[in-house]
Amino acid sequence: MTWARSNGSSTANDEDSRMGVIRAEEAVRLAEQNDRAVITVAGHSTNVRECAELLAMLGLDAGGRRRTHA
Repeated sequence: MTWARSNGSSTANDEDSRMGVIRAEEAVRLAEQNDRAVITVAGHSTNVRECAELLAMLGLDAGGRRRTHA
């Protein structure tokens, strides 16, 4: 009788795949959180210059905004 030794690569691939999904979901969540923060800062700013300064101070990226509504 011959025994095949499993090196666990299938399990490792499954785990890598799950981690990839988790990372992708986290990236979407962080992008949405950034978008909400940018909108909040813009809504409370008195002008474009102030908005840009606040976004820079907070480390927020207004350039990454995605349009979700047509």
